[in-house]
Amino acid sequence: MNNSRVEIVVGLFLVLGFAAFGWLALQLGEVSWLDEGTTYTLYAEFENVSGVKNGAEVQIAGVTVGSVTELSLSKDDFAVATLKLDKDIHLAKDSMASVKSQGIIGDKIIQITPGGDEEMYQAGDVIVDTESSVDLESLISKFAFGGVK
Repeated sequence: MNNSRVEIVVGLFLVLGFAAFGWLALQLGEVSWLDEGTTYTLYAEFENVSGVKNGAEVQIAGVTVGSVTELSLSKDDFAVATLKLDKDIHLAKDSMASVKSQGIIGDKIIQITPGGDEEMYQAGDVIVDTESSVDLESLISKFAFGGVK
């Protein structure tokens, strides 16, 4: 009788331990279908997204509000960044997305400058007011070889 009670307690402890481990694995693994209700997707078209990678941060005023989930090329040869933003972030239609560096030689991020328009972006909309990353190599080569006047 006493031995079966100990086995039941140990069994419950193991089940709770596995459940806690599974929950922790899902939280740390950032499983996409778990955060579908807390985020929405916007797209941003850039001429150049050099240095931006999948998983790069999306920031407003230095605060991380989302991430870049995919980079692709549009039919018009523009780079399209898929942005997954927090559901509570509402962006006006005149907001601007820029590719910036975090620090002097840091990772590239997407910085959003909010606008003042009353009309807001909805899930699936495309931000066309963008500022691409500065290509330092081309600037240096233009300067070095006399392209800048």
